[in-house]
Order: sequence, then structure tokens, then C-alpha cells
Amino acid sequence: MNTNKDEVLSENAHDNNEQNQNQQENSTENTTEEASANGNNDIVEVNASKIAELEAKIAEANDKYLRLYSEFDNFRKRSIKEKADLIKSGGEDVFKAVLPVIDDFERAMKASENATDIAAVSEGVHLIYNKFKSTLKHKGLEEMEAAGKVFDADIMEAITSIPSPTEDMKGKVIDEVEKGYSLNGKVIRFAKVVIGA
Repeated sequence: MNTNKDEVLSENAHDNNEQNQNQQENSTENTTEEASANGNNDIVEVNASKIAELEAKIAEANDKYLRLYSEFDNFRKRSIKEKADLIKSGGEDVFKAVLPVIDDFERAMKASENATDIAAVSEGVHLIYNKFKSTLKHKGLEEMEAAGKVFDADIMEAITSIPSPTEDMKGKVIDEVEKGYSLNGKVIRFAKVVIGA
């Protein structure tokens, strides 16, 4: 009977040892799980803060992009408007310069209605013509001389050719039918000429 009792006690002690070991293992596992859960929480918190930081940077970059796009769009619209205004009123200074010449023509027409001296009227018209030419020259318009020069297709347009009166006039301008003009060095009307053949 003692033997049975000893066996039961031995089994109970063995069971208690196993339970203690199991409890220690469970305790260690729980501690490890808690530690890893705490570690995961730390990682999640770090990731969440990084995500929030990146989202803030993205929002800031989008805001800067929208502002820059808006500024460029406003600049483009302003440039188009300024260009249209410039085209619309581009010749304003030329017209302002020509207005006094128009006034002179109006005065000359009124004076010529009752005038008996044709020479005075003719002189007045010549004065106005010279004033008009000088105004246009001041604005950059220049008359191109063609008569007697060698034909140049860059500034002249030959409307016909006739037999040259002398040998040295071959290939040169014999007659200028319509004058050519340049504006600030750019040809705006070709001289229409007759050349010698």
C-alpha cells in the first residue's frame, strides 16, 4: 500500500512539475506575444506617422502644383490679351503722326474753294505732301530708288522688259511704274519696274 501511495505521490509530483513547466512555457509565450504585440504596435505607430507625414508632403506638393499651374494660366491669358491689344492699337503712333497732315489737307481744301491763285494752292499741296513724306520717313518708311539701277528681284518686280536704248542699260531699270517702300529695312512693297533687254 505504501508502494501505491508512493506511486500516487510520485505521479502527483510529476504532474505538478509538468503543470509548472507548462505554466512557465505559457508565461514565456505570453510575454513573447506581448513583447511582439508591443513591437508591432510600435511599428504600426511609426508607419502611421510616416504615412501621415508623406500624405502632408503630397498635399503640399499638389497645392504648389495647382498654384503654379494657375499662375501660368493667368500669365498665358494676360499675354494673349496684351498681344491682342498691341495688334489692335499697334499703328496708333503712326496715325497720331498723320493726323496733323490730315488737318493740313482739310485746311487746304477749304482755302482752295475760294482761291483764284492756282500757284498758291499748288505750293500748299506740295508743302503738305512733303510734310506727309517726312512724317512717314520719321516712322521708318523709306522710298526705294530703282530707276537706272541693276534689276534686283529682292526689292523689285519686273512688269515688262523693253529693248534698252543703250548697251549699258541692259538688265537695268529703265522706268519705274510704281515706287517700292521699305519699313525699318523690310520691303513692304516691291517697286514695279520696266527693265531693259
